[in-house]
Amino acid sequence: MKTEIPYKMYLTEEETPRYWYNVKAHMKNAHAPFIDPATQLPCTKEQLSTVFCEDCVDQELDDTNEYIQIPEPILEFYRMFRPSPLVRAYFLERLLDTPAEIYYKFEGNNTSGSHKLNSAAAQAYYAKKQGLKSITTETGAGQWGTALAMAAAFYGLDLDVFMVKVSSQQKPYRKEVIRTYGANVIPSPSDTTNAGRKILKEYPETGGSLGCAISEAVEKAVTSESCRYVLGSVLDHVILHQTVMGLECKTALDKYNVTPDIIIGCVGGGSNFGGLIAPYMGERLQGKNEVDFVGVEPKSCPTLTRGKFVYDYCDSAKMTPLAQMYTLGCGFMPSPNHAGGLRYHGMSPIVSKLYHEGFMRAVAVEQSKVFEAAVTFAKCEGILPAPESAHAIRVAVDEALKCKREGKKKTILFGLTGTGYFDLASYKLYNDGQMTDYIPTDEDLQKGFDTIPKCAVNEGLM
Repeated sequence: MKTEIPYKMYLTEEETPRYWYNVKAHMKNAHAPFIDPATQLPCTKEQLSTVFCEDCVDQELDDTNEYIQIPEPILEFYRMFRPSPLVRAYFLERLLDTPAEIYYKFEGNNTSGSHKLNSAAAQAYYAKKQGLKSITTETGAGQWGTALAMAAAFYGLDLDVFMVKVSSQQKPYRKEVIRTYGANVIPSPSDTTNAGRKILKEYPETGGSLGCAISEAVEKAVTSESCRYVLGSVLDHVILHQTVMGLECKTALDKYNVTPDIIIGCVGGGSNFGGLIAPYMGERLQGKNEVDFVGVEPKSCPTLTRGKFVYDYCDSAKMTPLAQMYTLGCGFMPSPNHAGGLRYHGMSPIVSKLYHEGFMRAVAVEQSKVFEAAVTFAKCEGILPAPESAHAIRVAVDEALKCKREGKKKTILFGLTGTGYFDLASYKLYNDGQMTDYIPTDEDLQKGFDTIPKCAVNEGLM
């Protein structure tokens, strides 16, 4: 295939990012701070440091520095799997017969199979640097748990992973990869924590949620010696670590004088989307581009498209500080027939603020249409995508077909955040014609909204 732009665009090691990009430095209105539910006052650094690693807290609270240097030990870890390829989807373009140019950033070229290793490497390093002996976390679809298990093994840390119960049942081999790297996997909710026992008593048949798993992981961290909680999405420092994706994309595309018109990513907690769009969003906030940013979520867990922008707990047991974000309520339990991740009741405060102020839009899609796009992509581009990533593929295909109908040429960039080789049970459901689409009713969502705290900081927001 003779083209001016190669099928795969790789950066040299010298071109890879040496700094993370802090989009908050250009947000004219910073997102609201975490609130201590007991005092209704902003959380202090000291309070957050009892849960999270100290360096991560510093990054979480940094609203001013545009670039934050990546420590050399983390860069050394990154060299095992970065830079990742940026691919021109020529075969997908040809199949769709579209005038659009389509590019995707592929993050599946590592054993964890996803972008999650970008932040796992950083957070495990900071835990080791702080002198901690162990860390805890939650995982939904399993990519984060796998990535953190790899990083914890590399740095010699003990790790407990609370895995959403329905995911651990649907993905037994993903669980075994986590265990192979030495981590302990506990299906959540479990009877190993007070939070888990409380949730099981209230919802004995639940398949779990990320909110449940977060509750258990946080409890284990704060009640264990020399231990902290680390997480794979939502918070600012996680998005910061994921900006290596967006920075690599921009460097590669700038070499060919290509500027995306549309950037698309799946959104569950918001870390991959926030990291992918960060350098372009920074320019948008400075009035330097008009990129159309699109976050894609499942209709079964429609946090942005049907949620409320209020203060809510980040976990189901109401142990965490309050964050202002789009939320379905900390008590929302996603349908167990929803395949893959993107199960979180809330959304990154950064992404929530950008959405609330109109700098991006959100689309919700049914899972049968998601898997239809995944199969189409696999057949022409040769990669079996993770169900989460396939949400972005679905909307990228829709936008490319819109270009075809309207006779317009646009440049589309989307994040292919991982591979789907541990999701074959879900692909089997689709291939057998047994996949169903669950869309919560207003009454279903109201049950979650009823769990949003009625407190002073929410007065006027509800």
